[in-house]
Amino acid sequence: MFKQFLSVMLLFAAVLSASAQDTRCYETRIYYTHPGRLEALLARFRNHTTKIFEKHGMTNVGYWIPLHEDNKLIYVLSYPDRAARDASWKAFGTDPEWKKVQSESELDGKIVAKVESIFMKATDFSPKIKSSKSKKERVFELRTYTTNTGKLPDLLSRFRDHTLKLFKKHGMTNVGYWVPQDAPASQNTLIYILAHDSREAAKKSWDEFRNDPEWKEVQKASEANGKIVSKVESVYMDATDYSPMK
Repeated sequence: MFKQFLSVMLLFAAVLSASAQDTRCYETRIYYTHPGRLEALLARFRNHTTKIFEKHGMTNVGYWIPLHEDNKLIYVLSYPDRAARDASWKAFGTDPEWKKVQSESELDGKIVAKVESIFMKATDFSPKIKSSKSKKERVFELRTYTTNTGKLPDLLSRFRDHTLKLFKKHGMTNVGYWVPQDAPASQNTLIYILAHDSREAAKKSWDEFRNDPEWKEVQKASEANGKIVSKVESVYMDATDYSPMK
């Protein structure tokens, strides 16, 4: 009887785990504006674009402006899956409301010079990614890790088992963790976002993290068979006034 009960409980736990896994398709989009046109882009998103996105089934996750850059907007959307994403963007592109907004906003010239897009899936250890408006202003940090060949599983294990807990220990907020969907980045890249109380707090947290004896032991043990990370990119960002995540 006990064995049957245990089997049922294990099955129930497996079902719960599967249902809890975030299977949505995420997309990071980076817009580079023509000189002097960032404010026009922000106004268009604030007054129109985010609402039209929602109208077509897209979920606005967060919108950020990189610090010390005057022509870039970074934002993240989510969709039920990749097919839904394509359908939503097709509907958005042909929406008369959007066409009118685009035409009127570009009377003084084109706004966007270049767009970059990365399709992503949440890792199994990513916190639940949702809107979260903090009572105080926070600084966000977008970090991209490129691993050496074959080392992405080792990096994910290190984050899953140790790094997230150590980040939290040193005052950093884990926002979301993703792996790109498309090769070759899907084989060697981890993208994640942290939140800090300020740039000063971020520096203090990172200094404490890097000097933590526990982290040093974890890093040493995980790299017994070779270095894991070959490249790290970090971008500090402020949330826009209309971002669902602040």
